[in-house]
Amino acid sequence: MNSFLKNYGGPLALAGAAIFGVALWQQPAVSAEVAVVIAPPAIDEPAPTGHTATAIFAGGCFWGVQGVFQHVKGVSNAVSGYAGGDGRSANYDAVSGGDTGHAESVKITYDPAQISYGKLLQIFFSVAHNPTELNRQGPDSGTQYRSAIFPQSPVQRSVAEKYIAQLNASHVFKKPLATRIEMDKAFYPAEAYHQNFLTLNPNHPYIAFNDLPKVENLKRIAPDVYRADPVLVRKGL
Repeated sequence: MNSFLKNYGGPLALAGAAIFGVALWQQPAVSAEVAVVIAPPAIDEPAPTGHTATAIFAGGCFWGVQGVFQHVKGVSNAVSGYAGGDGRSANYDAVSGGDTGHAESVKITYDPAQISYGKLLQIFFSVAHNPTELNRQGPDSGTQYRSAIFPQSPVQRSVAEKYIAQLNASHVFKKPLATRIEMDKAFYPAEAYHQNFLTLNPNHPYIAFNDLPKVENLKRIAPDVYRADPVLVRKGL
């Protein structure tokens, strides 16, 4: 994201980039990141006892990760934000420097009776990002773009650890996963202009090239959980 948002001068420059974005969006949906079809986790959460649970993932620019999970059935909210650092540095300008400890992250609220944590992980690894990239995704580099999971319980941690081991053992990816598991990290919502960015700016060049293909990949390889109408972040988060 930094290579577009910063170079074009932030949110005020989005309209100026739209002309280029329209031309790009008219091209076939080809992204630098290719979806990988993977098996579901062999071990998942136990049967749900409630109707609301939370997952927090980091996989590069949060625009695309949020956009993917907003199109997943059973997800009631997906908020872009920061995790891994402290509240004093949880803002875009500071995080973009790469030395706050934060990663651009997405907090996903979901109904475990409709979709499991393991299924969310499967989407995260196969569609939302490339988990073999170390401290980068696509055109973005730095620790703020790392692949990371922030488990909300020991059960989530166990499911994530075992799934990473399963995927590495299967050699379905060309390289070992670089995904970090980071416990006990708070989540801080990002600025309002980052929320629903994919839906509101489909012609932005970064979105058209890097992120819209991810939504198409979700529809193609996981049609059972794909929802055409995204669930959007409400004002006030």
